[in-house]
Amino acid sequence: MGDRAESDGALTRDAFFGGRLMLQQPAKGHRGGTDAVLLAAAVPRDFAGLLYDAGAGVGTAGLGAALTCPAARVGLVESDPLSARLAATNIAANGLADRVGLHACDLLSPASRNAVALDGKADLVITNPPFYALGAVRESSDPRRRAAHVSGEGGLEAWIVACLALLNAHGTLILIHRAEALPDMLAALQRRAGAVTVLPVHTKAGEPAKRVLARAVKGSRAPLAIAPGLVLRDDAGFTVEVERINRGEAGLGW
Repeated sequence: MGDRAESDGALTRDAFFGGRLMLQQPAKGHRGGTDAVLLAAAVPRDFAGLLYDAGAGVGTAGLGAALTCPAARVGLVESDPLSARLAATNIAANGLADRVGLHACDLLSPASRNAVALDGKADLVITNPPFYALGAVRESSDPRRRAAHVSGEGGLEAWIVACLALLNAHGTLILIHRAEALPDMLAALQRRAGAVTVLPVHTKAGEPAKRVLARAVKGSRAPLAIAPGLVLRDDAGFTVEVERINRGEAGLGW
């Protein structure tokens, strides 16, 4: 969902949302793409509070949300030094420094979060957690790619607990993950958040979902809901709906 614009050594400059968002990111390793665009699109266009992008990388999802939600204030939470540096560059290069800040800290460390006074502040947290549990897959030799793809001790539950800690008493969490991780997601949210809405994401119609988006309200006890699925592609490429999402012209509407 990002268009490669140019290469600068080990970095590329890529266009998102119809070229309205230009991002520097590493040429290799974990890069912003479809998942981050969908995560940004999951934020309501009229959202006007404080949003944290937890594990923001170079800022694709958080900056996308800032672009498409002009009343939002956004914090990018990232621990990797290179990603944080690029996120800071991307904030400034896109003219968003008045509404977007960078918080360089370890999301999974309460002490690190407290050092920059993050906990309990956000109205909304969006996150694209590492997809795989420690030891579940062959790990990349690239430490940055490994950190982005493989969760640390405590796995997905620890990541979700940390994201919930960032929220105020009735804040909302939105995350995207592999479809097969849904049971673990729901287990981690149980007794901590409710009003869970799950949106399946299908590569093509008739195929099993490869991704799920989940939205939950901290402290709620409201029941689970399943939203109509989103289909990304048809025989011609991205569907009309997804092309509008790619260009920043539409949100998910769930």
